[in-house]
Amino acid sequence: MLEVRGISKSFGGVHASRDVTLTVPQGGITSLIGPNGAGKTTLFALITGFHRPDSGSLAFMGEDITGLPPEAIARRGMIRTFQIVQPFAGQTARENIAVGAHLRLRSRAAALARADTVARQVGLGDRLEMDAASLTVAGRKRLEVARALATEPKLILFDEVLAGLNPSEIRDVIPIIRAISDSGVTILLIEHVMQAVMSLSAYTWVLNQGEIIAEGIPRDVVANPKVIEAYLGKGMAERMANREATRA
Repeated sequence: MLEVRGISKSFGGVHASRDVTLTVPQGGITSLIGPNGAGKTTLFALITGFHRPDSGSLAFMGEDITGLPPEAIARRGMIRTFQIVQPFAGQTARENIAVGAHLRLRSRAAALARADTVARQVGLGDRLEMDAASLTVAGRKRLEVARALATEPKLILFDEVLAGLNPSEIRDVIPIIRAISDSGVTILLIEHVMQAVMSLSAYTWVLNQGEIIAEGIPRDVVANPKVIEAYLGKGMAERMANREATRA
């Protein structure tokens, strides 16, 4: 469905992405993990047209989308959410979701009706009349998911939709993500909450310093020494390895 081939991007000499290659199959949920500053959000921005790659190519549903602007990519069915949620203040939750629906629907009435349907899918059905700015962090995260879902996407790139949520809120949102996937929408997610990665994702890529350092089934990837070192540092990784050797 999505093919990322040799994507590289530098900002002022800093390599944010280095020859990144990955293929997202149609259907199901895959994930992108890595420590803070690894370049995950930058890669999402490159895939969805918010940044233009210095080299490499992008294809979506068999079509070359390299260099296309975000709105053109969104119209083709690929949409992203943002790590920092910024709802349109002064508008209700319903009106915020309708903004996404207007990508496909010209009629205001149709967009608002679509917003109602999507709100119920993500658990916001009882908060449609609330000012979006007054929603809790968990409510705003659901709103961001709803606004993306209202565009009728084929592929959604979720950027840390669980960040800032407590364990109970995370448990509530995981089934919503799974239900979106079950409805036929393909999902690629950036996530630090490993509970979610292990529960939801069938395949994961690990990014560190702009490079893919590992990929595979999540439970195998998190045991990879390179991944442990990227998250914890070389010293901690060596101490963990030594402890395991001693136990053996």
